[in-house]
Amino acid sequence: MSSPASRKPRVLVVEDEASIRNGLCDVLVYRGFDVQAVQDGPSALQAAQRDHFDLVLLDVMLPELDGFRVCAQLRARGDHTPVLMLTAKGSEEDIVHGFDAGADDYVTKPFSVRELAARVQALLRRAGRAQEGCFRAGPFEIDPSRNLACADGLEIELTTREVRILQLLAEDPGRIVSRRVLLREAWDMNNAENVETRTVDMHIAKLRKKLGQRAEGLVETVRGGGYRLWTVAR
Repeated sequence: MSSPASRKPRVLVVEDEASIRNGLCDVLVYRGFDVQAVQDGPSALQAAQRDHFDLVLLDVMLPELDGFRVCAQLRARGDHTPVLMLTAKGSEEDIVHGFDAGADDYVTKPFSVRELAARVQALLRRAGRAQEGCFRAGPFEIDPSRNLACADGLEIELTTREVRILQLLAEDPGRIVSRRVLLREAWDMNNAENVETRTVDMHIAKLRKKLGQRAEGLVETVRGGGYRLWTVAR
């Protein structure tokens, strides 16, 4: 039996178009992944409940149950497996919808094999960071191993990326962390300097809402600079 360190990462591919599904599987197998593929939402939910996966590659436009609802149902039952959504829709509304459903990242069709592989590897690296120790962000103790923010007996579920954002801000409270640094470190975007995106702002807004009144003033927006975290909410 192989050790956890030597085990191939397992990826669940959910795509209804056979040609795309087969192509995705070929690419991932070639790059060393253990791949299982299904063609619709109900089959994806069954597979994820039956087996353990390190990542779900999830198409948005699926028959019966679309990718947004599949992702939302995974999260509702406590499944925090990283989800990379594949979408032909690149509008801000669709991106926000995907993140609200619990997706960790997205790739817009058409995409290159290189881009897809980079996104998959980035999500798996971030998931590996979940074994890091707990840390504090204002009134919250953040537990990366369980993706939880805890305060006064209340537990709030976070995504892997939300934990990483808080980690980056909490490394030096009061220091301004630029959007580009957040993109590079929390999204693993090597070309962050050339990316114009509101993805960071959308994630911060969602994180503030999720943490609630206890986090009021905790993450401050610095106009033209980025964000910073205070050890005591202001």
